[in-house]
Amino acid sequence: MIVYLRLLKESFGFAMNALRNNKLRTLLSLLGVTIGIFSIIAVLAAVDSLDRKITKDLSSLDKNTIYLMKFSFGPSDIPQWKREQFPNVKYDEYTYMKGVMTNTDQMGYQIFTKRESIKYDSKTVSDVNIVPVSHEFIDIQGLEFEEGRFYNESEANSGSTVIVLGDEIAKSLFENIDPIGKNVRLYGKRFTVIGVLKKQGAGLFGDSNDTSAFIPVNFVRQLYGDNNTSLTNVIIFKPERGVDMDAYKGEISQKLRSYRGLKAGEIDNFFVNVFSGFTDFIDGIIGQMNVVGWIISGFSLLVGGFGIANIMFVSVKERTNLIGIQKSLGAKNKFILFQFLFEAIILSVIGGIIGLLLVWIISVILTSALDFEFVLGMGNVFLGTGLAAIIGLISGILPAIAASKLDPVEAIRTGM
Repeated sequence: MIVYLRLLKESFGFAMNALRNNKLRTLLSLLGVTIGIFSIIAVLAAVDSLDRKITKDLSSLDKNTIYLMKFSFGPSDIPQWKREQFPNVKYDEYTYMKGVMTNTDQMGYQIFTKRESIKYDSKTVSDVNIVPVSHEFIDIQGLEFEEGRFYNESEANSGSTVIVLGDEIAKSLFENIDPIGKNVRLYGKRFTVIGVLKKQGAGLFGDSNDTSAFIPVNFVRQLYGDNNTSLTNVIIFKPERGVDMDAYKGEISQKLRSYRGLKAGEIDNFFVNVFSGFTDFIDGIIGQMNVVGWIISGFSLLVGGFGIANIMFVSVKERTNLIGIQKSLGAKNKFILFQFLFEAIILSVIGGIIGLLLVWIISVILTSALDFEFVLGMGNVFLGTGLAAIIGLISGILPAIAASKLDPVEAIRTGM
């Protein structure tokens, strides 16, 4: 064991000597490994960071949450022209489904509408994501409050002019002022602020609760009516835990088909979208990103491997005389092989560490510049180091074998 530790120390010394004496040649040769490790770990770190962000943003939602609407979350066998003819779900369908659906924990109604401006005195916040929802939304999405509350069933049903603001909207309108009880203007009406949500951070698709404002869905229904084609309506179902999801989806379809009077043989003119299907779709995209990253980075690692092999073949040639002397003094072939193999691994790991350092620097810069936490996890650090070591092992094996098989007499004579 002591012999191998001494061998590793000598190999490290030879590797450092190669870096010192042939800086440009060695660095250029290590560039392939550096770029390869950088590419792989940068992609994996970005995907891991995105995955963490998705998990955080969607943690409040049950994966079994169902969205009943005229659009599909994913691809559909129904032609687009046919889907465009589907009607919006209606509020009376929501009230009907509330009365007939079984095994349901919560059910809510939401309208997707255009962005608006909110005013308070002389201050205006533009491009606000207005979220008209029924009162059950707080329990469906698990909203958390900095202060105040969500509107109740009575306020929601009557379409009261009350509003709940996201953290960023509240801070922009009310600097050092308690917003609760204040009146803001929206849709030309005065809305009373009754709640402010806790800060959430940037959303997965740009929007988040921080830049949103929640109002009773019946106010928007009174404003635009129930047949406005520019709006998209959705009924949200949160089934009870342990429910058979296929049976539950079948019940939704059967009840709505019956209400709409669809005959046997007619296709559903609505989509029952399970939230887990959307997350599976996102997971698929993330998996594809990983595969593409590995393929692209693989070419860099291949080039890096050739670079390490080139360094080691040159190193064998330069130290031929030394190899002959070591062998004449009794050094075994295995000792010579491991000496060069360790050197190749050390050089490759150095290139990998440089690549990891670059990823870390960029992650710090991006985290500071963007409202997004770019994380370089220890798992990726170990993976990058391990990959670099494997590249060094593979690249150094042929030069190491060549060195170990040198005839000591010929080696000494050639090196003189």
